[in-house]
Amino acid sequence: MAAAAAMAEQEGARNGARNRGGVQRVEGKLRASVEKGEYYEAHQMYRTLFFRYMSQSKHAEARELMCSGALLFFSHGQQNSAADLSMLVLESLEKAEVEVADELLENLAKLFSLMDPNSPERVAFVSRALKWSSGGSGRLGHPRLHQLLALTLWREQNYCESRYHFLHSADGEGCANMLVEYSTSRGFRSEVDMFVAQAVLQFLCLKNKSSASVVFTTYTQKHPSIEDGPPFVQPLLNFIWFLLLALDGGKLTVFTVLCEQYQPSLRRDPMYNEYLDRIGQLFFGVPPKQTSSYGGLLGNLLSSLMGSSEQEGEDSQDDSSPIELD
Repeated sequence: MAAAAAMAEQEGARNGARNRGGVQRVEGKLRASVEKGEYYEAHQMYRTLFFRYMSQSKHAEARELMCSGALLFFSHGQQNSAADLSMLVLESLEKAEVEVADELLENLAKLFSLMDPNSPERVAFVSRALKWSSGGSGRLGHPRLHQLLALTLWREQNYCESRYHFLHSADGEGCANMLVEYSTSRGFRSEVDMFVAQAVLQFLCLKNKSSASVVFTTYTQKHPSIEDGPPFVQPLLNFIWFLLLALDGGKLTVFTVLCEQYQPSLRRDPMYNEYLDRIGQLFFGVPPKQTSSYGGLLGNLLSSLMGSSEQEGEDSQDDSSPIELD
């Protein structure tokens, strides 16, 4: 039995090596076509080979060829061809039912980073990539992929969308550093506390207490306009600090008094109390309201952030579509 298994493993390794060698030879010919500027012909050949490999269940070979082809087209400024092959990379992952792995997520994030930020293909690509990365779990996408997307968008100074993806990652420190840059470059000095308050409250609505704490600590330590604390000069920062402390105790009376005492600060943004209603339910045993009081734009924003279905557990995330959270 052991000998037979060893022979099968050796045969598989030989076949794999032959397949890789074949892919490399094909890649060499295609690369030469692209280098000559024969973009259309090369693009069509890539597509033909993709469907041939897929029909033979050579999913890995198809994926590797499309990925290298997309990178090649990107390097020659052929955005449309590159985006098309990038979508075929996703198709190979979906049809092969490949398990999510860091290397695959990094490859997808690389392709995303090279796409024209204003292209509709990029929107379609990221939506499909996040859906695949969720692995059928009903989540909003793999946290690692969200983190990689957030970092790319941060480099592009697309702070709003970067912020959304950081919220669905586990990278509270990265989120805080991005928010410091966002605040100092685009915000008013009087709003330095509001940048982090919103992020903390939204992390808590997503049941991510750990990242909420990290983003608050990192932001308040690194922001040049925030003096050492706690306590802080800004009342809103003190409220967030007390709220994070109160989470561990879970005492409703403490939460209620805290919200009452800081109403002047909480009225600076009409969403704060909406978020706090949700946080009260998640962490302090406040019963859900029989009829939702959320309406209009605020209700749409809150339901999009939290998702339509209720799920229990510290690590669970709700199923909703990506939105820009202002």
